[in-house]
Amino acid sequence: GLGYVSSDFGNHPLSHLMGSVFGMHDRDNVEVFCYALSQNDGTEWRQRIQAEAEHFIDVSAMTSDVIAKMINEDKIQVLINLNGYTKGARNEIFAMQPAPIQVSYMGFPGTTGASYIDYLVTDEFVSPTRYAHIYSEKLVHLPHCYFVNDYKQKNCDVLGPVCPHERSDYGLPKDKFIFACFNQLYKMDPEIFDTWCNIVKRVPNSVLWLLRFPATGEMRVKAHAAARGVSPDQIIFTDVAMKHEHIRRSELADLFLDTPLCNAHTTGTDILWAGLPMITLPLEKMATRVAGSLCLATGLGDEMIVSSTKEYEDRAVELATNPAKLQALTNKLKEVRLTCPLFDTARWVRNLDRA
Repeated sequence: GLGYVSSDFGNHPLSHLMGSVFGMHDRDNVEVFCYALSQNDGTEWRQRIQAEAEHFIDVSAMTSDVIAKMINEDKIQVLINLNGYTKGARNEIFAMQPAPIQVSYMGFPGTTGASYIDYLVTDEFVSPTRYAHIYSEKLVHLPHCYFVNDYKQKNCDVLGPVCPHERSDYGLPKDKFIFACFNQLYKMDPEIFDTWCNIVKRVPNSVLWLLRFPATGEMRVKAHAAARGVSPDQIIFTDVAMKHEHIRRSELADLFLDTPLCNAHTTGTDILWAGLPMITLPLEKMATRVAGSLCLATGLGDEMIVSSTKEYEDRAVELATNPAKLQALTNKLKEVRLTCPLFDTARWVRNLDRA
């Protein structure tokens, strides 16, 4: 028995990414149990996982010790924690050690530091063996990228040749180069923001597209930019959009600028699926290396991964001022979407089963 414990079976990025996985396991070798820590939210994501998982149990009304007892009685051999230290987690279930092998995966991009979590499912780029000492868990390295997604199954309709959104729909300039970052604002630190300001100043007729994520950040970000000689109209904020619209409209930008201290994770898969290239600078911690791994799994990593802040700035300016080079990268990215390992969910599940 393979057990998944999560509070995010429903309308949550985890289910947007993992929706198909629970039903894709090889049933001859793996019996899948999903233990839902949250009530049914009535969404298509919840319905789908309930329908496709071999066993789906809503344990949201039970106390943690009762849930642990149930897991133990179900004879789960490998228990997977999909929350880590995120909202809705009940890590105390794992602390009671109801299963002989306990694993952290997907929900929390870092070490748990917990003696009762034996393994972390990751990959060689995100958690290099040379940094193994900073993790309490043993590392399980999946080939390609550890970060799974379901877009080939769920989001093929956004690949249409025509983008139904236009720049004018969002108050974006038609004739300017658009750098974008759709990450939550807490992921931006002064150093990367200063780098973005340098980039915008070095690229004539360029703007930076950010999200009101949260809205309270807009005025402060614009003030910070103004103090660095970037006029407020060069930074354009739009509202957060629903998933499909968000993926589709990403195509309106020219280049995505990733945040090094905490990368685009789900957002990274969103924009790469939309065919929008990015620039990312991996550091040491797990959360700083996920975007680089996503890029590598498209097969085009070398063109999108840089190794210093200076290289980050120069690469952004080079791509923005060399339209042929950027167009070639964009075209290649759109070409590989349906064949590269990053979006091959079935292959990913086979690799997890093997691991």
